[in-house]
Amino acid sequence: MLKVGLTGGIGAGKSEVSRLLVERGAVLIDADRIAREVVAPGTPGLAAVVEAFGEDVLTDDGSLDRPKLGSIVFADPEQLAVLNSIVHPLVGRRSRELEEAAAEDAVVVHDVPLLAENGLAPLYDVVIVVDADAETQLDRLVRLRGMTEEDARARMAAQASREQRRAIADVVIDNDVPLEELERRVKDVWADLVRRAGAMEGSSQEPQE
Repeated sequence: MLKVGLTGGIGAGKSEVSRLLVERGAVLIDADRIAREVVAPGTPGLAAVVEAFGEDVLTDDGSLDRPKLGSIVFADPEQLAVLNSIVHPLVGRRSRELEEAAAEDAVVVHDVPLLAENGLAPLYDVVIVVDADAETQLDRLVRLRGMTEEDARARMAAQASREQRRAIADVVIDNDVPLEELERRVKDVWADLVRRAGAMEGSSQEPQE
């Protein structure tokens, strides 16, 4: 099994890269999706969030009001740290369960937005960073996700810098390009991952003296 950590700044195009890798055969473990699952209504995770931030972060139907919570934590590093201390251990536990269920020869891609921020690079055989210019990120967040510029800049500022992410990368996918070019780059990266996985499998099967 090849364990791949995939990360990138918000709006860099990481989700598109993960989709293209899945099309080629990767097993995807999406930390953002799991993060939503562990704070779904009725979960201990949601109860802990409400205890920390109050019932104002709930919608009328009892689910988490993500925009409301986001406006609180992304403007206050201490509040963000509190949220992370609740959610990250739950996400980590579920991610390990999903990884253990994958085939032994799988290329398992962990889509982890805060991989650099949380010092998680040593957990993976390969770290891929999807990178884009800050203005490209901002444009995508405002134009495609409907964020205000202020909210988008706050979320970008709450994450690691481009330099910090690139410093931990084994592979950098520059995504200031059209989709067709991104697809070509991901195809090349996938070929490299398959080669690495094959090399690992071969070495694990060498006879012991």
